[in-house]
Amino acid sequence: MNYHQAQIHEYPQLVDIWARSVKQTHDFLQVEDFKKIEKELPTYFPHLDVKIWTDLEKVIGFSGVDGNKLEMFFLDPKYIGKGYGKRIVRCLLEESKIQFVDVNEQNLGAKNFYQVMGFEEYDRSEVDDAGRSYPIIHLKTNSDSLKNLE
Repeated sequence: MNYHQAQIHEYPQLVDIWARSVKQTHDFLQVEDFKKIEKELPTYFPHLDVKIWTDLEKVIGFSGVDGNKLEMFFLDPKYIGKGYGKRIVRCLLEESKIQFVDVNEQNLGAKNFYQVMGFEEYDRSEVDDAGRSYPIIHLKTNSDSLKNLE
């Protein structure tokens, strides 16, 4: 598996992956919120370290990191559940030194995934960063997490 830094001409492809992934994993998201986020998403990319993850030249998904926080991580739905997510997060833990990630409380699959990857809940917010009524679970990892993944 490889990655490269996202370029502006690739943003539409990332939004497409995001949209298809969210439709599969975020059944709680209201249609109007989905449309608003979809429109705003490309404005966040320049502020993050966005990597596009590939395997044999097929785009698997993308991640966006800000400092030590994984701000966004989405896989093309056809690659969910095939081990790619674990491989990518391991790489991000080792190379980018991520320590924090937030997940929607209603997205139990994501919460369980990050807990398996060694993240633990440390806080909760009633609303997301935009003030929408989607509760957020704040997760963090510790130095023992990498040992657990080996």
